[in-house]
Amino acid sequence: MAKQIRAMMIGAHPDDLDFRCGGIAVKYARAGHKVKFLAMCNGSGGHHIMSPKEISERRYKETQRVAEIAGIEYDVWMDSEDCELMADLETRKRLVREIRKFNPDVIFCSRPNDYHPDHRSASQLVQDASYVVIVPHFCPDVPAMKKAPVILHFYDHFQNPPFKADLMIDVEDAIDEKFEMQAAHESQMFEWLPYTKGTLDQVPADPEERKEWLRQPRIPRDGSLDMSMFTKNLIGSPSEYREAAAAVKFRDKLIERYGEKGKDIYFAEGFSVCEYGAPLSKEAEQELFPF
Repeated sequence: MAKQIRAMMIGAHPDDLDFRCGGIAVKYARAGHKVKFLAMCNGSGGHHIMSPKEISERRYKETQRVAEIAGIEYDVWMDSEDCELMADLETRKRLVREIRKFNPDVIFCSRPNDYHPDHRSASQLVQDASYVVIVPHFCPDVPAMKKAPVILHFYDHFQNPPFKADLMIDVEDAIDEKFEMQAAHESQMFEWLPYTKGTLDQVPADPEERKEWLRQPRIPRDGSLDMSMFTKNLIGSPSEYREAAAAVKFRDKLIERYGEKGKDIYFAEGFSVCEYGAPLSKEAEQELFPF
């Protein structure tokens, strides 16, 4: 390993990052690199029965199970309530300190156009921190970084503006672990999200059947696809089709990166470059994404 990469994934809620960059997190950790997930809300809004305190404590335990599965660090701001995250000065300072302490080479986060106010605030906070992490007189109690990290937005389906893939990473060799990570968020995958979609009565009781249910419908292994699946609203609906959406949409980028192999990749994660971070030069791409 030429260099140990330090990758920081920053999101609003426990489980946000597992969906969008769980595969690349597994690949980094497997290769000996350092990965940190940071959820800036405690998950207190994520249940229809449990109290905010009960569900936030439960969700924290779920994140630590994910950390074991993926071989990563998973931090949660337990004093920050769901639906209340604000891109204000004090929260910016808090995030700048967190980023400096970890000293990442690359940061992954959501785009600022998103349906959830916490997601939008999380993205804005990362952008607000992008330059000032190197300013010594801002939050001088934590040494400033020597250089700004590369910042990447993970894939989404929102159209104002549409997502543009600058980088596609094959995660087929990490897809089983990615679904294991999602399944570890039991309160979300098998309770809250099915409740919001009206499918709670469809969730199996058996743990192994639940894991299979999470992947349904599966991608046909004969190469055929039901293309109508990619026109559906996949928010809160885990499935192999959801995990294949970026690869199908940005097939050209996979072929550009992986050659002929790119034609047969169905599980991939897409990222766009945030212009407020360090530029993703060809040299930086080769160093930071050795996959």
